[in-house]
Amino acid sequence: MDFDVIIDSIPKLLDGAVLTIEITALSVAIGLAFSIPLALMRVSQNPALWMPVYGYIFYFRGTPLLVQIFLIYYGSGQFREQFEALGIWQYFREPYFCAVLTLTLNTAAYTAEILRGAIRAVSFGEVEAARACGMSRGLLYRRIILPKAFRLALPAYSNEVVFLFQATSLVSIITLLDLTGVARIIVARSFAVYEVYITAGIIYLIVTYGILYIFRKVEHRLSGHLRERAGAVPAIAGKGGIPAGQAAADAIAVR
Repeated sequence: MDFDVIIDSIPKLLDGAVLTIEITALSVAIGLAFSIPLALMRVSQNPALWMPVYGYIFYFRGTPLLVQIFLIYYGSGQFREQFEALGIWQYFREPYFCAVLTLTLNTAAYTAEILRGAIRAVSFGEVEAARACGMSRGLLYRRIILPKAFRLALPAYSNEVVFLFQATSLVSIITLLDLTGVARIIVARSFAVYEVYITAGIIYLIVTYGILYIFRKVEHRLSGHLRERAGAVPAIAGKGGIPAGQAAADAIAVR
């Protein structure tokens, strides 16, 4: 094990890791924004709404991410004239834009399906109670269904973000110098395969558990209403099933 190669490679690998995290953050943020309306269309009873979304989700969940990257990066050249007429060709010739676009479309499909399942899992009793209070459909989704669905979907969504972060290693195929791309260049120059790729793997591991830690904290925060308050003393039932503390308070009031 050549530790000198490892020490020399760490700064370059960290630069690549910054690009990896940046691409992941952009794809996750834009993909989440797209996935919410897609999930709402997916649970709609109108075939004109849910069928196109179903086809979109079916394609991006059923094909490899590498094929999707190739289709968008290399395949967009076949529509150069059309893209130039629309004024967007300068974006599709950039590997960074194509990588973010592909990852965004991919994670939006997976996230929409996760949210669809979470929306279906919201208790029917809560929905009926909200309707009984006179809530409109839009207010019902905003106040009851979507907040509960986000809490239910959080564990599965954290896995999706981790998978997307690890899948960014594929963007090195289209000349982006992310963490994997930088590691591949260093290996080509130094032939230190184990040293470089093990170091890159450790960086991936650290960032992955950092992502999981953040989601664990968010999940802990959102589920606070399900936990007993710290230091709370459980009530002991007294006579007639009345809590002992309440019974004592009533006795003092009578006196």
